[in-house]
Amino acid sequence: MAVLFVLSAAAWAAGQAKPVVPPQTNEGFKVLEAKADAAREANRLADALLLYKKALALQPAWAEGWWSLGTIQYDRDTYAEAARSFHKVVALAPRNGTAYVMLGLSEFELGRDDVALKHLEKGESLGLDKDPELRRVVLYHHGVLLQRAGKFQAAREILEQLCLQGVQSDGIATALGMTLLRQRSKSLAAPGSEDAEVVAHVGGAGCLGGQKKFDEGREEMAAIVAQHPKYPWIHYALGLLLLEASDLPGAVAEFKEEIKNNPADVVSRLEIAAAMYKIDSATGLVYAEEAVKLAPREPFGHYLLGMLRLDVDDYLHAIPELEIAEKSLPREPKIFAALGTAYSRTGRQQDAARARATFARLTAGEKKAVASESQPEPRSPGPDRIPVGDVPTTPQ
Repeated sequence: MAVLFVLSAAAWAAGQAKPVVPPQTNEGFKVLEAKADAAREANRLADALLLYKKALALQPAWAEGWWSLGTIQYDRDTYAEAARSFHKVVALAPRNGTAYVMLGLSEFELGRDDVALKHLEKGESLGLDKDPELRRVVLYHHGVLLQRAGKFQAAREILEQLCLQGVQSDGIATALGMTLLRQRSKSLAAPGSEDAEVVAHVGGAGCLGGQKKFDEGREEMAAIVAQHPKYPWIHYALGLLLLEASDLPGAVAEFKEEIKNNPADVVSRLEIAAAMYKIDSATGLVYAEEAVKLAPREPFGHYLLGMLRLDVDDYLHAIPELEIAEKSLPREPKIFAALGTAYSRTGRQQDAARARATFARLTAGEKKAVASESQPEPRSPGPDRIPVGDVPTTPQ
């Protein structure tokens, strides 16, 4: 889902929180500015490049000029030059979300995944130009970067947005297939290989699920699972689709099949434990305990184990698990709500009051952030965290 385009001056203006102060009037500069803009609008990009560079030599604080130069360089696939230009833009106009996004897209093409992800998320948090093509490009690249970083749940949610919007491409199917199969590789499978076939079909089925076409998605996913029943994470991928289709028994059965294929699988155990919460928490406990033994440093496992113990009224043993989770995830309100309940049931009323006060503060902060016109930077939730199923915000 590559993109080559030149964003207009209107897109630049849309990304500005405040107008940039015009550079000092300079007769030579004004002539160059007018000629550069005219060349860009006439699609004489080579001429525009030279003219913008000459104008910027006279006025290096001209943010809009760096923006125009960067978009042309991006359009001509000179990504290192584009990245340098967009670095200038964000330094001069730090509230321009679209400029951060273009910087991130340039860095993506240069293989600088970590900083590309950081800048894409920064740009999205500041707000983007409303051009739908740009937004689709950003979603795709954001999803791919999350997949490469091993943040599979977040990647899946983003890529499924594209599916829901009706965007279809081999690139999206491949990225979603690799995400569902928990593959972090940057390189694609060789065309015609088993890997390529499995990834494409899993991604296509996942995209159908993202479009809420669960019957079609289930049929395609089941067919590829039947052909490749030992392929790593393939039963897990089917389980996720069945969970999304509200087929809990079917999903649990597939997660168990994945565990048979890979006895050290922690994630499928956590999925089963989360799915069993409030339905059969005693059974869920078994899988959560196994997951914590296999991955003692995974905070979500401790959180889930604590929640399940809370649900079976084992308050005393729920507390240490929730406290371990709280140390790694100190901004998660649900943990403090659960701790408030556990402390209260064991007679630790002062601790319960403190936990509930923290829960109230964090919840108020989240509501304020949602209501704010200028959103804060998205914070990373830590290691790839699977969905919590029906785990409530405030435990009953």
